[in-house]
Amino acid sequence: MSESESESEYEAELFVAEREFAAEGVLALTLRHPLGEELPAWEAGAHVDLVLGPGLERQYSLCGDPADRSAWRIAVLREPAGRGGSVQVHEQVGVGGKLRVRGPRNHFALRPAGRYLFLAGGIGITPILPMLAAAEAAGVEWSLLYGARTRASMAFAGELARYGDRVTLAPQDETGLLDLARALDALPGDALVYCCGPGPLLDAVERLCPADALRVERFRAKEQPGDEDEEFEVELARSGRTLTVAPGVSVLDTVRAAGVEVLYSCTEGTCGTCETDVLEGTPEHRDCVLDAQEREAGETMMICVSRCRGKKLVLDL
Repeated sequence: MSESESESEYEAELFVAEREFAAEGVLALTLRHPLGEELPAWEAGAHVDLVLGPGLERQYSLCGDPADRSAWRIAVLREPAGRGGSVQVHEQVGVGGKLRVRGPRNHFALRPAGRYLFLAGGIGITPILPMLAAAEAAGVEWSLLYGARTRASMAFAGELARYGDRVTLAPQDETGLLDLARALDALPGDALVYCCGPGPLLDAVERLCPADALRVERFRAKEQPGDEDEEFEVELARSGRTLTVAPGVSVLDTVRAAGVEVLYSCTEGTCGTCETDVLEGTPEHRDCVLDAQEREAGETMMICVSRCRGKKLVLDL
């Protein structure tokens, strides 16, 4: 977790106004400001950070109504074998309890398209849920294929019922794995595919779908092939300082060791908190946030994992 503050990013202690189970093992929380203040605006695909304690910070997608500025809704899957954040929320956070929240932040925004195919696996339905409402409001044709291990574990299935046959629920114990090839083969050329869920689902979709038509959001870092780390320099444009990034040491750790405070969170290249503008040089992207076009442009990088293709980067720090 970052120890620094960002003037451009909202952070506040909110209270739990509602607490209910959206499915087996999935806890939905409605968060409000204690003084009734409006919360920052957000759009479908956004997430927030829950600051649960020193070194314990987790990202959760907003899955409520963006038009409702009085509350944020998140859903937390209980993962007993995880790193502790979800268990803490399930066991220790009740109605009236307080949570420190930072955000929102959006690296999974819904782009204009002639048609959408939404693919969700398990808790991956959370960022997709408000996208369905946005597509519906825009009058754009869309469909959702939603898989999970069992029907009982499919969060917000009741809310999805109002969309009728545009939603296909596919519990694995009833129908097997999602038929991704069939769903993707039927898409017209002006369609975009939005997918969120476990790593194997995302990997399969990436193999089957053209990169320029696909947007994914990962909850876990993806294994990134790459050459052995080499030393390079980072010039900090705001101060004129030049630092050496050693093999096996991240840009983030290097600048923090030099006393430069930057906002960061996951340190795995999945949340986008540490995204930094690149003024000169070519990044070697190792994150799971930027899409193919953004990587090619090389205008920003996630300094917690990405490195340099060359000898030097100039960053807006």
